[in-house]
Amino acid sequence: MKVKKYIAPNMQEAMKKIKNELGHDAVILNSKVVHTGGVFGLFMKKKIEVIAGRDPDPLIRRSHLKPELAKAGQEAANDKNHEQSLISEVLELKKLVKSLSINEQQKGLPPHLIKLNQILQDKEIGLASRSDILSDLPNDVSEQSPPEYHSEVVKVMEQKMRHLAFGGISYQKKYINVVGPTGVGKTTTLAKLAAESMLKNHKKIAFITTDTYRIAAIEQIKTYAKILNAPFEVCYSIEDFQRAKEKFEDIDMVFIDTAGRNFRNRQLVNDLEKLIDFTEEVETFLVLSVTSKLNDMLEIHDNFSSIHIDKVIFTKLDETNTRGSMYDFILSAEKGVAYMTNGQNVPDDILIATEKLTVEEIMR
Repeated sequence: MKVKKYIAPNMQEAMKKIKNELGHDAVILNSKVVHTGGVFGLFMKKKIEVIAGRDPDPLIRRSHLKPELAKAGQEAANDKNHEQSLISEVLELKKLVKSLSINEQQKGLPPHLIKLNQILQDKEIGLASRSDILSDLPNDVSEQSPPEYHSEVVKVMEQKMRHLAFGGISYQKKYINVVGPTGVGKTTTLAKLAAESMLKNHKKIAFITTDTYRIAAIEQIKTYAKILNAPFEVCYSIEDFQRAKEKFEDIDMVFIDTAGRNFRNRQLVNDLEKLIDFTEEVETFLVLSVTSKLNDMLEIHDNFSSIHIDKVIFTKLDETNTRGSMYDFILSAEKGVAYMTNGQNVPDDILIATEKLTVEEIMR
C-alpha cells in the first residue's frame, strides 16, 4: 500500500490533493488538526494533517510472503466459504486501521486534550467533529477542572449549531405533519405535540391520519383523539385530505399522522405527496430514532428531501447513552431540532429543543 501524509488549510483542499495524487480509490487512514508556523508558540496557523493510502491491488493477499497460501486462495476464488473468509479479513483490517487511527490522533494531541477526545469518542462523535471541537477550545482549558472544561466543550458544540433553527412548533401554520421511517415513534410523538398544543397553548385541535397500512394504526390515533376530545379523520386519497381540510376549517391546529415508510424505497416516500397537500400551511418534522446509525439517518433525510423538512425530532433518548450521531447528523444535514423524546408517556417525556439542551443531552 502506498501511504502519504498531506497538510492543507482545510479538509477540502486535502481531499483535492489526495484525489490528484492517489486517485479516487484512496482511503483516509487518519486526520487531525495541527498548528504550524508562529513565533514562540504565538500566531500559529491551524491546518489539517491527513494520512491517506491506496492499495494498487487490494485483492492480492501477501503472496510474496506465503506463496502456498496465495495459491490456495487462487484455487478457492469461486468458493463461497473463501469469499466469507476474505470479507471477515477485510473487516478485521478495518478495525485495526480504526484503532491505529485513534492512537495516532491521540499521539498528536496535548495531554490535557486526550481525555476530552476519549469522552467525545465514547459518545460516538465522529473523528472529524472531534478534531473540530478540540481545535476550537480555549488555550487555558488545561488549567480548568473537569466540570469547567466540560462546560467549555458544550459551549463550542453549541456555537457550531447556532446558525440552525431550533425550537418547537412555530404556531405560524395550521397543519403539523410528521414523517419518517417505521418504528421511530411518530404516532406517539404526534400525540405529545397535540396534547401540548391543547393543554399548554389552549389550541383547538384535530387529527388526520393517512396511515392505512398498519392494522392498529387507525385505532391508536383514534384513541388519542378520543382522550383529547378532538375530531378525527382518516384519509385514503388527496381528495379525502381536501374534504378533511374543509371539515376542520374552524380548527386552530390539525395534526397529521403518516405511515412509516421504508426509507430506501423512494417511490413509497413520494407517495406521501399523493395523500397530503404540502402547501405553505404545513409545518413538517422528520422523526428519527437516536438509536439509528448516522449513515441511516442521513439516507433517511436524503430520501425525504422531496418534501420540505422544517426541523427534526429525535426520539428514544432513553434507550441509549451514546448520542453523538445526533451532533454529526445536525451538522451534516444542516437541520435544527424541534423536540427530543425520552419515553412513551403522553403528554410527558418530550423536550423542546434548544442548542444548549441538545448538546447537554448528547454529552449527558
